[in-house]
This record gives sequence, C-alpha cells and structure tokens, in this order.
Amino acid sequence: MMDILDLFLMEKVNLTSGFVLLGFSDLHYNHAAFFFTILVIYTLTWTSNILLISSIQLSPQLHTPMYFFLGNLSVVDICFSTVTVPKLLSTILHGRTLISIHGCFLQFFFFILLGSTESLLLSVMAFDRYLAICYPLRYTLIMHGKLLLILNGSCWVAGSLRSLLHTYNVSQLTYCEDRLIPHFFCDVTPLIGLSCSSTALEELIIYTEGSISITIPFLLVLISYVLIVRAILNMNNTSSRSKAFSSCSSHLIVICLFYGTIGFIYFRPSSDYSSQYDRIVSLAYTIITPMLNAFIYGLRNQDVKWALKKLIMQCFSNK
Repeated sequence: MMDILDLFLMEKVNLTSGFVLLGFSDLHYNHAAFFFTILVIYTLTWTSNILLISSIQLSPQLHTPMYFFLGNLSVVDICFSTVTVPKLLSTILHGRTLISIHGCFLQFFFFILLGSTESLLLSVMAFDRYLAICYPLRYTLIMHGKLLLILNGSCWVAGSLRSLLHTYNVSQLTYCEDRLIPHFFCDVTPLIGLSCSSTALEELIIYTEGSISITIPFLLVLISYVLIVRAILNMNNTSSRSKAFSSCSSHLIVICLFYGTIGFIYFRPSSDYSSQYDRIVSLAYTIITPMLNAFIYGLRNQDVKWALKKLIMQCFSNK
C-alpha cells in the first residue's frame, strides 16, 4: 500500500514540481495519539496567546512598553506555529504530504521571518528590562510611544529582509527528481540537501548570515542581563531586588527555551546531523515554545493573572 502511495506522490511531484514532506512517516508511533496531542497544543497556543493579547488590550494597567512587546510576541507565536502545524497534522494523517514548490518557499519565507522577528523581539524586551531597572526615573521618557513603534517595526523589517535573502538563495538552487523532504516543514538544511547543483556559496551565505543574525541578538540579551544583574546587586533594599528579579524571570525562561532549541539545531557540527533528532527538537521551538511563552508570562506575572481573571469575569457577566 505504501509503495503505491509513494509512486502516486512521486508522479504528482513530477507534474507539479513540488515536494513531499515525509514528516514522521519513517518512525513507528501512535498516529491518533500524536495527532490529538499536536492539535491540543496548537489549540492551547491560540487560546493562551489570544487571552494574553486580549488582557493586554483591555487592561489599562498593562498599557506599558513591556506588555506592548509581550503582545507582539504573542502575535508572532500564533503565526509561527500556524506556519508549520497544519502541514504537520496532514503528514500525521496521511503519512506524507504534497506541498507545491511555491507553497514550500512561502512556508520557508514565513518560518525565517517569524523566527528572526521573535529573536529580535526578545532582545528588544531585554533592552526594555535594562532601561526599566537601571534607569527607572528616565524609563517612561525614553520608552515613549514613537520609540516603541520604531523598535517593533525594525524587528519586522529586519526579519523580512533576512527572510527574503534566504528564500531567494534557496529558490535559486536546482533540485533533483528526489523531492522527498525528511522533515515536517520546509527548512533550510533539508532543502539544501535535495539540491543537485553546487550549494557551497548558498551554504556560506546562509550559515554565515544566520550565525550573525542569531548571535548578535543573543549577545545584546546577554549584555543587557549582565548590566541588569550588576544593577540589582547594587540595590540595598531586599524587596527591590526581589521585585527586579521577578520582572525578568519570565523573560529569562523564554530566552533559554528559544535559544536552547535553536542552538541545538543550527549550531552544532554537520557530522552530528540527524534528521530524526532535528525533527523532534524542531517540535519544541515551532510548536511547544509558542504555547509555553504565554503560560510562562501568564502564570508568573501577577498583573497578567489579575487582568485575565477580570477578563474572564467580564465574559461570564455579559452572558
């Protein structure tokens, strides 16, 4: 049966010049349980992030720079999971799924765009925490509305430019007749692996620029928190220290989740490459992390929890 399906898919690929996403079809697992788990996580991602965005929008006390960036992070997380989850669910149901070449590059474009934007947003949020803790008296003057829009817009513009560069380079490659992608979405490593043409220049551009684009925001985060920790340690009041650390803890957890999984995938020797492990780890930062971000900020932040309770009470009172 699988041989017949493979022949049918390959014929369709030849006709449409598309690709076949293998997903997890080469692994033995409970399809129904896996499908249900991913669907629940995806539903929770939408629900938790929509609740967080609604709470920020409807609660005047949350109309601050930190929550402005947090709301944008929730938008990115919703879109980021939506780029990959629908095709993943399709591969779980059917074993493997066709994707057109334009659909593949479009998915690749939005994957890079949203991943890059999230990385930059996290660094901007670290900068925001640095100003709030190190310059509390000048914080509201520095982080005014116009600067918030500039910083947020810059994240999206930089992410778009980076995504255009990578998508153009990958789309210029010549692909062989074997269009089987050993992944559940169109990522850079499996796409380059399918190319029949020389990929030396493209790999140099992608990995050099990619390393710089990930390393610079991470260094900005690291520098911001070194300065934050130094400022906190110089505080004489114990309660002020505790409050300052508490305001940064959620962001630090999100940072560790994001860069930990990204580092495992893209910053390791090519000799250690394994499509099986990469697919499993990719589930963490494309599906699980977007869900956890909202829960981490919601459950660890008293202001957000209070706003959520108020929002839920308003919803029930209107019925």
